Amino acid sequence: MRNSLIIAKRELMLFFNSIVAYIFLFVFLGFSYWFFFRGFFYYAQAEILEMFNVLPWSFFVFIPAITMRAFAEEKRSGTIEILMTYPVTECEFVFGKFLAVVIFIGITLILTLPLFGMICYLGDVDEGRILCGYFGSLLLGASYASLGLFASSLTKNQAVAFILGLIFCFVFMIIGEDIVRVTLKGKLQEVLYETGLIRRFDSMKRGVIDSRDIVFYFSFIGFFYYLTFRQMTKSE
Repeated sequence: MRNSLIIAKRELMLFFNSIVAYIFLFVFLGFSYWFFFRGFFYYAQAEILEMFNVLPWSFFVFIPAITMRAFAEEKRSGTIEILMTYPVTECEFVFGKFLAVVIFIGITLILTLPLFGMICYLGDVDEGRILCGYFGSLLLGASYASLGLFASSLTKNQAVAFILGLIFCFVFMIIGEDIVRVTLKGKLQEVLYETGLIRRFDSMKRGVIDSRDIVFYFSFIGFFYYLTFRQMTKSE
């Protein structure tokens, strides 16, 4: 665990030395605050639901951009061989990368907490529902991160890793939509529908915590973490 934390610290420093991280923060927070204050001034509603509505699409674009260099750049520059000479296992290495992305996502969500505080100050709110939304947002972001890291482990090219990350995230976004149930038939329909990331997030942002959704997200993250680990082991 100590080695993973060292890797995570290194990755966070690289994030904040990159313009991509600041673009993500600026755009994500800009959208979040804009949707909140639009409802507040135009419709006299202090509601944070709009932020949760736009969040999957913000994550869809920027998390692959954050994760694209994680392994691809290490492979291209040859620094991965140097890192692997240190007393760190492939499992610790991959987990450190993943942990850094999740921490960054957590920081991003924390920066939206003033909206939560403002809503609480202005009137009675369902704090439980909002906290469920934040919890679901973190799980959704971590799921995107697992997909983005897997995409990065497949190539040495950051642009290719970014495109693959977008494709992976998009696929797991739309397969939970109702259009899937209309288009497909039989067991394939149900299997694909059940693996949709957004469908489960929608229930959480409404304040519904289902243990099956939590198990799904952790299983999803674990599965792609394992695929990334296997890919990095194969690369050695």
